[in-house]
Amino acid sequence: MTDAAKPRGELTLRTLAMPGDANPAGDIFGGWVMAQMDLASGIRATERARGRVVTAAVKEMAFELPVKIGDTLSVYTDIDRVGRTSITLIVEAWAHRARYAKMEKVTAGTFIMVALDEDGKPKQVPEA
Repeated sequence: MTDAAKPRGELTLRTLAMPGDANPAGDIFGGWVMAQMDLASGIRATERARGRVVTAAVKEMAFELPVKIGDTLSVYTDIDRVGRTSITLIVEAWAHRARYAKMEKVTAGTFIMVALDEDGKPKQVPEA
């Protein structure tokens, strides 16, 4: 990772890209990467909402580089906005390529989570 390229937000999830998550060429499926980003969004939003959340939308997501088998995927989350019942997060996925001692941003997206009450209805996000 160069000084100019730094992840935005808080490290929320780290996991290892395994062969079962890849195509025959060794590239990790984009859906797997997106699922890890969704998990990280859920973790961070649950902490902020102090309760249950669900994914309402994902927008502005584009893959810049592939994730390869053996890369450590690090997902960073930054709470961009808190609405009455929603939390908008900027989520970045970075691949730590240990073989080459570098870390590269592979994708980013905006995830919108909604806080729910015990009955599954939207509830107000508490003050910070």
